[in-house]
Amino acid sequence: MARIAELNRATGETDVTVKLNIDGTGAAKLDYPIGFMAHMLNAFARHGLFDLEVRARGDLETDQHHLVEDTGIVLGKCFAQALGGKRGIRRIGSCLLPMDEALARAAVDISGRPYLFFEAAFSIPLVSAGVGGVSVVSSFQVDTVEDFWRGFAFSGGITMHLEILRGRSDHHKIEALFKAAARALRDAAELDPRSADTIPSTKGVLV
Repeated sequence: MARIAELNRATGETDVTVKLNIDGTGAAKLDYPIGFMAHMLNAFARHGLFDLEVRARGDLETDQHHLVEDTGIVLGKCFAQALGGKRGIRRIGSCLLPMDEALARAAVDISGRPYLFFEAAFSIPLVSAGVGGVSVVSSFQVDTVEDFWRGFAFSGGITMHLEILRGRSDHHKIEALFKAAARALRDAAELDPRSADTIPSTKGVLV
């Protein structure tokens, strides 16, 4: 059975549609108004081998927080819906990922118990957002990275520990983190032939 989900979230601040195929090839189709975030979503798809389509609009004249957080929320919900009953999955995954001078670590448990530990230090806490009317914003608010992953973890029912261990370039640090998280999630969501149709929990349920 294909593990695919498609969801839309429309509020007074944002309109986000995500389609996700967990068992994809890493293809991404992105209509996203923040250039750097589109780059991160593309890296997430490629390294997770997820087929990902995202179309998003938001109140960038306010700032980037609403749109980035809501993107994480919708993607997390899609991830949970696509996994279905979670039978046969490996459940736990981790990755230590280098990107030049940067090093990021991700450990995830598709447990049904949402939690996020996030530790990162950025050179510039806040990069100013683009002005309204610009179709693609080139700058990015680095503080929204944590907002994205919190939205993802809590809407997806996933325990996540994400850390940037070192690095100089904020670009490299954030990209390494997205790639590490994608690879950890890919491993956790993978079907384990030894588990077959069982739930990977002594409780017999993952909720």
